Amino acid sequence: MAAEPINVNEFQELARQELPKMFYDFYAGGAEDQHTLKENVEAFRRIMFQPRILVDVSRVDLSTTVLGYKISAPIMIAPTAMHKLAHPHGEIATARAAAACNTIMILSFSSTCSIEEVAASCNAVRFFQLYVYKRRDISATLVQRAERNGYKAIVLTADCPRLGRREADIKNKMIVPPLKNLEGLLPNKVISVSDGGSNLEAYANETFDASLCWEDIGWLKSITNLPILIKGILTREDAMKAVDVGVAGIIVSNHGARQLDYTPATISVLEEVVHAVGGRVPVLFDGGVRRGTDVFKALALGAQAILVGRPVIFGLAAKGEHGVRQVIEMLKNELELTMALSGCPSLNYITRSHVKTEHETPHSML
Repeated sequence: MAAEPINVNEFQELARQELPKMFYDFYAGGAEDQHTLKENVEAFRRIMFQPRILVDVSRVDLSTTVLGYKISAPIMIAPTAMHKLAHPHGEIATARAAAACNTIMILSFSSTCSIEEVAASCNAVRFFQLYVYKRRDISATLVQRAERNGYKAIVLTADCPRLGRREADIKNKMIVPPLKNLEGLLPNKVISVSDGGSNLEAYANETFDASLCWEDIGWLKSITNLPILIKGILTREDAMKAVDVGVAGIIVSNHGARQLDYTPATISVLEEVVHAVGGRVPVLFDGGVRRGTDVFKALALGAQAILVGRPVIFGLAAKGEHGVRQVIEMLKNELELTMALSGCPSLNYITRSHVKTEHETPHSML
């Protein structure tokens, strides 16, 4: 029997043992040479701590709010596709874990459980991720269904006019299963296209609206009363445009390194985006988080909360709902310990001075 995992990284191997190779590679893989995939994780290792001592940390409070919703810790569940490929209970199990951990789940547009099924499964605070299709009526219908079913925000994924080249999926001839949210909205022949290799790219090219641009945020705002966050921002220029068009929040993300390889690790551009936004809207962070120390580093560089993607999927594959809960609780426990050892009894105490990035001079040397 496999040993019980004691950190988030160990769930990946459990998931690899549990999943068919095609599905494991789909979840674990990145674009092309997978440089950015590795760098998303490695870049955290180049950030060091500058802890404070003799601070009363007998009680450590991890709680925070995102768009006014209180959560137990600044750790949210990122939108990731097709959870039923990982576990039969799919997104329902993930949502129930989010509710048990008192955090927010962002339901993927490409979920294998419907908007309605997930909403009925538990009382988790849920956001809905949106891709904009060439047929805008499909995207509008999904937004309106999310709003009717109590989802609290729309997360527009904006870095996917076309699908990145994911070579493991091509080798494995990965097939897109029917997506529950699109039943009755798209003909099955579009969903099941397969011309050899991966049909993910063919599916995306058939459906995604590559003409989507900043002016279309106005259209999205016109069809919903929900706050809109933009996911996929990596530059100060795009961060400033997002604020200018009136979004409610920004998610710094390179799509888990699944789109354009050799984009920067998200943690390396977080501070640039935070400075550009200047506190006008919350900045969330996505990419490469595997430890509570990573969460602390992102918070110190200005993120309000972080999103966890692959570790949630690996926990789900290994142990279902319980595995997702374990992943979130492990990160929370590690964050709490990091805060205590850094002299931070609450999130408000975490500042830029608690970390040192490459090429910076330690305070003790000044």
